[in-house]
Amino acid sequence: MLTDDEDNLLQGINSFRTSLGIPVLTKHKKAACLADEVAEDLEDQPCTSINIGVKSPPLSNYNRLVKKCDIDINTNRDGVVLPVCVHDLVPTLVLTNYTHSSYAQYLNNSKFAGAGVGSEDDWMVVVLTTNTAAGIFASGAHHSVVSEIGWKRYAVCLLLGSLVYLV
Repeated sequence: MLTDDEDNLLQGINSFRTSLGIPVLTKHKKAACLADEVAEDLEDQPCTSINIGVKSPPLSNYNRLVKKCDIDINTNRDGVVLPVCVHDLVPTLVLTNYTHSSYAQYLNNSKFAGAGVGSEDDWMVVVLTTNTAAGIFASGAHHSVVSEIGWKRYAVCLLLGSLVYLV
């Protein structure tokens, strides 16, 4: 569930996109989970310890955060993680950090369709998703026979196995 600050930021970003004639971003549950996890991971970092405005923050445990949110690592390559640090998360400054920085190039891009927002202390994180297979943030693969080989192949193997057993 978004906090007021997070919800206001998403509304501000969507107003920004609307003013440019770009469709609004929809709330994306898995992106929100990842945004929360990244914000939590960054909360003890001082604002100067990260290069604000770059596509991917230097998170050594990014894969662990993705798994924690049950996201298949292959379905988030087209997404972006956009952290900003603003003391006391002053809403107008946070929005300005997104709309008047190098992050604006992502907000201006209509390929991004979904967003998740998370915050901790002075950190606000926006995670953008796409509608492409490499950016939809689909659930992670579960390690079972069915997910490894797929339902159709599983059914064929089961059927053939049953026939072999009967013969």
